[in-house]
Amino acid sequence: MAKNTDNASSEAASPKRGLFSRKPKADKAPKKPGRLKQLGEVFQMTRKNDPMVVWLMLLAALGIIVVGLVVGLLIKNWITTVLISLPLALLAATMILSRRAEKAAFKQLEGRPGAAGAAMSVLRRGWILKDEPVAVNPRTKDLVFMGIGRAGVVLVSEGPSTRVRALVDAERKRMGRVLPNVPIHVINAGSDEGQVPLAEVGKKMKKLPKSITKLEIGAVDKRLATLGSARLPIPKGIDPNRARPDRKSMRGR
Repeated sequence: MAKNTDNASSEAASPKRGLFSRKPKADKAPKKPGRLKQLGEVFQMTRKNDPMVVWLMLLAALGIIVVGLVVGLLIKNWITTVLISLPLALLAATMILSRRAEKAAFKQLEGRPGAAGAAMSVLRRGWILKDEPVAVNPRTKDLVFMGIGRAGVVLVSEGPSTRVRALVDAERKRMGRVLPNVPIHVINAGSDEGQVPLAEVGKKMKKLPKSITKLEIGAVDKRLATLGSARLPIPKGIDPNRARPDRKSMRGR
């Protein structure tokens, strides 16, 4: 009898689940930071690299509010104009923060391996961008990244102009064998004289003359894929995927 009593008590302590009993909830995925938190992180990062951003944001916001107040006094309805100017002041401050944050983000990338590829990542639709470099010099760690768009093929090199030129010329020659009628542009990214700053790489690519159609972009990509991967291995310590600015963070979204 004691044995039966023990079994009954154990069953009562741990009842079996019915057909409609709820299953234990799985661990929830970590929530993404909200917009306000993202905006705060962007502001802290930007202020650290660009202390003037605080004063510029204040001047822009106060300027719009003052203009709204003056207009309101002239039409004898300053309360309404000030209320209208407040969201406009916030918008102006956010726009300034966005622009300065983008510059600060690129400033942090300067000198880091893979920065040229990161500079291309700001481009949106209409471009096929390769995450990994298409050409590498393991000894000097010079890199060449590629983007395909309406302008044709764009090679963005990373390294001193005179030193990386041979690497770029070899890649152009290799691509020219399968793309005889497609323009191949070269942009040397960097902060030295004659180089294109990282923040200007995307803008320069957009300004290149359009030479092929949207349908031909995919065809060019497939044709380049036939070249195979006859490239040198990426040097240890270079991870272009990690040297990539967060576009949403730079815009405060």
